[in-house]
Amino acid sequence: MKNKIRYSNEPIEARIINDFLPSPEDLNLKEKKTKVTLTLTQKSLDFFKSSAKKHKGSYQAMIRRLIDYYVANQ
Repeated sequence: MKNKIRYSNEPIEARIINDFLPSPEDLNLKEKKTKVTLTLTQKSLDFFKSSAKKHKGSYQAMIRRLIDYYVANQ
């Protein structure tokens, strides 16, 4: 850097943010999963597979998260 940085005594507007993250003990990283058989239309399956491929994920995980989201909001 050729130019020197000149600092001034301007007031800094900062505020403390409460800790909003859960403790490691509260994080349930491995939820129990139960295998089920689910019949989907080919159109739905194609949608989830193409979306998963585009986002480099698993179509089964996408369906599981969709169902979990639905349950959480009921």
